[in-house]
Amino acid sequence: MKVRGILAGLAFLVVIAALAIGADEKAKKAAAPAAMDEKAAMEAYMKFATPGPEHKKLEAFVGTWDTSVKSWMDPSKPAMESKGVSENKMALGGRFLEQSYEGTFMDQPFNGKGYTGYDNYKKKYIGSWMDSMGTTIMNATGTADPSGNKMTFTGQMDDPVRGKKCEFKETITVVDNDHHVFEMWMEGMDGK
Repeated sequence: MKVRGILAGLAFLVVIAALAIGADEKAKKAAAPAAMDEKAAMEAYMKFATPGPEHKKLEAFVGTWDTSVKSWMDPSKPAMESKGVSENKMALGGRFLEQSYEGTFMDQPFNGKGYTGYDNYKKKYIGSWMDSMGTTIMNATGTADPSGNKMTFTGQMDDPVRGKKCEFKETITVVDNDHHVFEMWMEGMDGK
């Protein structure tokens, strides 16, 4: 009698487990997105891969630019000044602005490379920067005002002195066809 009860209990558990597995499979199928035909999928990818008016705004930065740099490590002291040259060109079929910079910073040779683009999916400008004063890549996201003459980016970067990330903000203003102003702010050692 005990054996029959145990067998009946096991059979009951097997049935319950089978029902649970079946319900789980139905839930997975219901949650899976409907398959998109290949042509529709390709059209969706192409829509996000095609440069638009936001990419066109980046063409204002194409060219060879002489730079005059002022940096304040301590706002109570005079600015450090340096010169440089930035060569900018559109890359990857007009999708990204490629920036190559050569100059000095803190009386040392300084060069860097950056890319700025517009992410059609995120609907944000995106930027990356790397240079000879670090081994990291800074990434930022941003927006442009309706005229396209001012872009504002924000991001975080690793601070090896404090051993943590610090916030930064950048603005790029097109003054006219021959003059641009790039400004960058980072929190100081006091956290301000």
